[in-house]
Amino acid sequence: MHIENEKRVVQRMVELYCRHKLHCDYIPEEYLALINYAHQRLDRCKFGDKKMACKKCPIHCYKPEMRDKIREVMRWVGPRMIFYDPIATIRHIFNC
Repeated sequence: MHIENEKRVVQRMVELYCRHKLHCDYIPEEYLALINYAHQRLDRCKFGDKKMACKKCPIHCYKPEMRDKIREVMRWVGPRMIFYDPIATIRHIFNC
């Protein structure tokens, strides 16, 4: 259940980034690939539902370029997410 919530949060963050930062009405292919990659990494997480936040994890399973891209998205969306999707933000805060 925790992994599925993480997947939803990652997808929502990428959607918000594309819509508000990139001003796209759709998710560009490279960001769809990022969502899919993040979902694959979450599916393969060895900690399963006991996983911690990725930045606190002792095992960094993202390739460097994907890690940089997701970090860029999260840096931009993180402080703004409370305004764009307050319910998802509150759920994410209390589930981590």
